[in-house]
Amino acid sequence: MVQSARLSTVVMFVRELDRSVRFYTGLLALTTVDRSPTAALLVSEAGAHLVLRAMGASAPHPLGNAGVQYVAWSVAGEDELARTERVLKSHSAHTETRSTEGVTVVEGRDPDGIPVMICHPGPDKLPADQQHLWTRIYAW
Repeated sequence: MVQSARLSTVVMFVRELDRSVRFYTGLLALTTVDRSPTAALLVSEAGAHLVLRAMGASAPHPLGNAGVQYVAWSVAGEDELARTERVLKSHSAHTETRSTEGVTVVEGRDPDGIPVMICHPGPDKLPADQQHLWTRIYAW
């Protein structure tokens, strides 16, 4: 029997590694498990990997071009979602919190201006008939 694939690793190019490591470990409760001068591997308790790779202060990330634009994360509960909103606000990085169709999304920007979204419940907790494209993908 063929089993479906699961997302395991996201590689994100950033401008300043230390700043991005602090941001993502604090926001998403990730742990740094490996590090070099230009890259870091951050891991969640659930086993998701975020690789941050420093590309320099002038590295562009134009929205609306081909390629990954942002990653949406999910958290286990409303308390954790509220914590991520507080962290984004403490970084002056919170843009909005919205609820649609039983899902609450906290949205902000990382230190490089890249959108970051955290939701509860995650898509793995929703019945198939409640899973839809987010209207947010049409914003750019």
